[in-house]
Amino acid sequence: MAAGAPRIFVSHLAGVAVFDPVGDQVGRVGDLVAMLRVGRRPPRLLGMVVEVLSRRRVFVPMTRITGVESGQVITTGVVNMRRFERRPTERLVLGELLDRRVTLVETGEEVTVLDVAIRQLPARREWEIDKVFVRRGKGGALRRKGETLTVEWSGVTGFSLEEHGQGAENLVATYERLRPADLANALHHLSPKRRVEVAAALDDDRLADVLEELPEDDQVEILGELQEERAADVLEAMDPDDAADLLNELPDEEKERLLTLMRPDDAADVRRLMAYEERTAGGLMTTEPIVLRPDATVADALARVRQQDLSPALAAQVYVCRPPDETPTGKYLGTVHFQRLLRDPPFTLVSSLVDSDLPPLGPDTPLPAVTSYFAAYNLVAAPVVDESGSLLGAVTVDDVLDHLLPDDWRETEFHEEGVRGG
Repeated sequence: MAAGAPRIFVSHLAGVAVFDPVGDQVGRVGDLVAMLRVGRRPPRLLGMVVEVLSRRRVFVPMTRITGVESGQVITTGVVNMRRFERRPTERLVLGELLDRRVTLVETGEEVTVLDVAIRQLPARREWEIDKVFVRRGKGGALRRKGETLTVEWSGVTGFSLEEHGQGAENLVATYERLRPADLANALHHLSPKRRVEVAAALDDDRLADVLEELPEDDQVEILGELQEERAADVLEAMDPDDAADLLNELPDEEKERLLTLMRPDDAADVRRLMAYEERTAGGLMTTEPIVLRPDATVADALARVRQQDLSPALAAQVYVCRPPDETPTGKYLGTVHFQRLLRDPPFTLVSSLVDSDLPPLGPDTPLPAVTSYFAAYNLVAAPVVDESGSLLGAVTVDDVLDHLLPDDWRETEFHEEGVRGG
């Protein structure tokens, strides 16, 4: 970047694509790494944390960043693939500096950090943080509350102190465009204290989606820091199978307290799933597939498939059953695949389209047999039916993969090589 280039506020870099010189995408910016310096000297920016394939976070030194412009970052193309680990002298700019309460040197007033700006030093390949965007008034969930102003780094103090009750509203706003899996990866690499603060600032649905993507230890830690009433609300917002897996990690007494606080219908679904062995079709399934009665039409089915909160796997087919049409249903009649729904007129009854030749899974079917079933029939979801012929739920391919991969697959580096750059 040429000398005199404009300052860049770091919140604009979160999730930005990183490319090599030939235009191939390397990954996305997850955070920036800075080192605080003695006195009021601006911190030096050491590099970027880039999320590459398999959500691995690697370190790219600023000396290998050749361009930061037009919503993208360009590197020299030389990226060491060893997992990033923060050193004691380093600070994560997004993860640790935003939402911090600092003091204006001129007035002694406490303000909240909303953002910081970085700039490249003239005629050099070094970068530093030189501006701080702050808000007057007490911290809170309303980002527009109070007057905002931009000051020099030397115009505030308090960054070198350990922060208590830092809050996380601005970090959450910075990460609002991330997919749940990517936000979960960012949370996993924060300190335990900061991780809990960010989780507390998320709404119930967003936190539920993120919890489903976190390692079990992080899930238990975050859930344990929430008030029990809120923990129950978050469990209700999770997919029942994921909620059941999480509750099974808790002591029996705590598990029962949370189930009692949940809505009876949601708790009943979770209790039903907890009765099955984890590595069986019953333990893997969700109790909320799309269920239609025989007199429903193709138009009815397509309307249900279009629901925004459905995963692609669950939306790939509907299950036709006699009443009642909530699991466990009346007699299971068969499956209608999405592709078939697209080929027939809207007024066609789904009962005339069912694939009744596809044998359903039993709830006690072990994981290896479930895996073979998916491979044999090229499926992304499959019905689970009990001995009486009632539909209990559906197993989706993502749940199968979760249980085929190692327990720590979200943290494991599968092809780690090279050494972290300076």
